[in-house]
Amino acid sequence: AASTASREAGRVSLARKSACVARMKVKAISRDRRDFTRARASEIVPVQRSMAPELHPFEKAREYKRAVNAVKLDRHFAKPFVGALSGHFDGVQSMAKNPSSLSMIVSGACDGEIRRWCLTEQRQGARWTAQAHSGFVRGLAFSRNGHHFVSASDDKTVKLWSASAPASSTEPLATYLGRYPFTGVDHHWKDHLFATSGATVQLWDTSRSEALQSFEWGADTVTAVRFNPAQHSLLCCLSADRGVTLYDVSSGSALQKMTMQTRANACCWNPMEPMHLTLASEDHDLYTFDMRRLSQAICVHSGHVSAVLDLDYSPTGTQFVSASYDKTLRLWNVGEQSCYNVYHTKRMQRLSCVQWSMDAAYLLSGSDDTNVRLWRAVANERGAPQLGREQRKREYAAALVEKHQHLPEVRRIKAHTHLPKRVLKAALVKKTVRGTQQKREKNRRAHSAPGAVPKVQRKKKQVWSVQE
Repeated sequence: AASTASREAGRVSLARKSACVARMKVKAISRDRRDFTRARASEIVPVQRSMAPELHPFEKAREYKRAVNAVKLDRHFAKPFVGALSGHFDGVQSMAKNPSSLSMIVSGACDGEIRRWCLTEQRQGARWTAQAHSGFVRGLAFSRNGHHFVSASDDKTVKLWSASAPASSTEPLATYLGRYPFTGVDHHWKDHLFATSGATVQLWDTSRSEALQSFEWGADTVTAVRFNPAQHSLLCCLSADRGVTLYDVSSGSALQKMTMQTRANACCWNPMEPMHLTLASEDHDLYTFDMRRLSQAICVHSGHVSAVLDLDYSPTGTQFVSASYDKTLRLWNVGEQSCYNVYHTKRMQRLSCVQWSMDAAYLLSGSDDTNVRLWRAVANERGAPQLGREQRKREYAAALVEKHQHLPEVRRIKAHTHLPKRVLKAALVKKTVRGTQQKREKNRRAHSAPGAVPKVQRKKKQVWSVQE
């Protein structure tokens, strides 16, 4: 009886074990080969380490030290200048990029010459050159599909060019005559239309020789035009009377006109937030406005020590670059008052135009020294392809710097830039003048009746009036 009971108990335990085995989950071990193999023969063999917090009591101190070293290395290896495209015989006045090509740009000089460049073949020079105009090339603009581009000049002509013309073909596809010199041009984002600025704002069709529409608000010269990237019929115009006017070309009417304290030299819409507009002003600053509320600026970007002549947004819409009369390029984050980087060289003269490449990796600037310069958008970036381990190391270093950017030492190293002595002196003078103005205003408010001298924000001070 005892042996029979023991055999029954064995059968029950065996059945239970088989049921447990049937319900058991089996997980296969999967590993990434890159985590435990060397990418190069010169590298050491990767070692797997435990990330348990109790095994790393000095993790915060170690990360802080790595962040300091990373931001130091970023500044040490910052070499943004790539090369110069030489060939013009006069100062570069205007420039345009091809929306459908990463390597094609065109530049116009003060002697009326237009050159088409291929950035991947810098050493071969310009692929196409034409003596297009007898005056300054005031504006260049590509069509959205990149098939053609237009150029406007002081010689009262606008010419239409093929973007793929061979070097032997220097004749324009069409020529449009105007009554007055042209000061700028911009192509429509969707249709075969373009707008020109001059004595009036004119809307042209590429298939017609006469202007379709003409807009005018005031008697002063219009200096620049720019179509909105989202609302294609919306056109922004800058005029010499310090005005910024918004037109609706579909209805043929003006929407709003804002008059500023100082004249704006250039404007650019944010491609990702097309209701935001940034202006480059004569008072050394840049102003970002919301077109739905032009009574005050969203942000005032300060840093230049001379007039800002041009600007352009990154395709991502998170940064923009400005070119100034003080011979420097400055890079800005959207919504920040101060720039995060400054580019300059010893030989570069006053800048008149700037563009951000379509892949957001490079900048192009044109200056009075007849050169078009190519810059890296990220100063310490390298053009050579990187291994996966190198890319992960860079991402880890960038994450550490971002995590510790509020700490004093990291913030000081990250904000430090080397500037020419003349720029530093001009910045010091500008700071002294601005401090004197603020002190004078404070004294006037203290010795006046309460409310007689109200406090006005700097965002509102530059707006003189808004008309609808």
